[in-house]
Amino acid sequence: MSAVPYDEKKQAGEEPGYVAVDPHSSDSDVAPEYLITALVQEDHSHDIKLRTMSWQKAAWLLAGDQVCLAIMAQTWSLSVLGWVPGLITMVFAGILFWITSMTMHKFIMKHPQIKDICDFGYYAFGKSRIAYEFTGFMLLANNILLIGFHVLTGAKVLNTLSDHSLCTVVFSVIATLMGIIMSLPRTLNHVSFMSMFSAAAMGIAILLFLVFAGIEDAPLYGYNGDYPTDGKVYTYAFPLPGTTWVGCMNAVLNITFLWVPQILFPTFIAEMERPQDFPKSLAVLTAISAFLFIVPPAIGFRYLGQYSTAPAFGSLGVVSYKKASFAFVIVPTLVIGVIYANVSAKFIYFRIMGKSRHAHSNTVIGWGAWAAVMAGIWAIAFIFSEVVPSMGDFLSLLGAAFDSFFGFIFFAVAYYDMYRKNLFGGVARSIKTVIHAFVMMVGLFLLGPGLYAAVEAIIADYSGGTRPAFSCANLSI
Repeated sequence: MSAVPYDEKKQAGEEPGYVAVDPHSSDSDVAPEYLITALVQEDHSHDIKLRTMSWQKAAWLLAGDQVCLAIMAQTWSLSVLGWVPGLITMVFAGILFWITSMTMHKFIMKHPQIKDICDFGYYAFGKSRIAYEFTGFMLLANNILLIGFHVLTGAKVLNTLSDHSLCTVVFSVIATLMGIIMSLPRTLNHVSFMSMFSAAAMGIAILLFLVFAGIEDAPLYGYNGDYPTDGKVYTYAFPLPGTTWVGCMNAVLNITFLWVPQILFPTFIAEMERPQDFPKSLAVLTAISAFLFIVPPAIGFRYLGQYSTAPAFGSLGVVSYKKASFAFVIVPTLVIGVIYANVSAKFIYFRIMGKSRHAHSNTVIGWGAWAAVMAGIWAIAFIFSEVVPSMGDFLSLLGAAFDSFFGFIFFAVAYYDMYRKNLFGGVARSIKTVIHAFVMMVGLFLLGPGLYAAVEAIIADYSGGTRPAFSCANLSI
């Protein structure tokens, strides 16, 4: 079916601007701009409208996802790598984030019916059903483990603030129940409202940490002992003697993990009223991220030096300082869990509901299924938070196993798909092709040596004793 604008084919009862396009047509026979319009029109005919976000709200949603506790782990990364390798890794990760995100957006504009990262994998790998199902598995595994990490973080915050007044499992249950309730809104447009408060709360937590780190006499402790066991606080340009390759690689994975949120971006774009405007949202996010991912960690490393921990709040020497700054982390902890849960639930929910009226309507069955799927996701995440001994190590494993695909390999493949007939057509195109070849190599490096380093770290932690499953042990930082 060809796309026909309203002014060329009027139909009775249609509003001006209507486009007579089947929104589920093959992208080969419908111009993308008409298909986007048709997709929005179809969505707006439903009771529950998903494609309603402005680029400003999308920017808030992106910021709510990115302004997170992982920022406070970057100080530790600098303490492992030193100033020179650490800052170089941070800057290069940011540059590659911008390039790969723009490639992702251009590919989605070519295939605007993409609803999530699974659809992206389907089209990038030649409409492969195997790629779709494999990406679906990675999406759920990645997101549910991340939600579990946020359940565990919520328990840590409550432990710290209450001086371990209850069993840690109880605190985890509280965080899980709060997450389920906050996840009930079905549109990301509603979640973006929460993201404003999430980003603001995390910003306050970071600011308080920087103030307290600057005014206190000395840090409390580091991984090599209490202050001043490891000498006076100092910083260094390169890794200290004795630093292992595995340690350096995990510090690099810690940085790349923070800069690879693209697993969520296709879903965000699919819920924008004008997905063409996503680069504006991305520009806002990149500016915020470049500042927060580099400046606060650098200041933290300046004051904590070799005593840096992950998160850096744990190194603060005054308990009241630690509690005052860490308290604000509970908001982004829950909201970011909600964002990942929303994306995961939509993948499962629409596979269950298909094209039935319950998928987009306010029906008892539709809302009941949505609540059940959401509760199931958080319940599984809760189990992971309790049975995995070291979620930090498993996040490194996720960074190597999944972010290698979702941050690098997918977008190198998508670039090749878009420009395979003109990879070296001119200087600019040749440079971009070389850059994306480098992106592919980075992804393969993370998938190979990076995965090895993550597994070695997990083995080392297991050999040193682990936290029992469903333990009441105090997890205060």
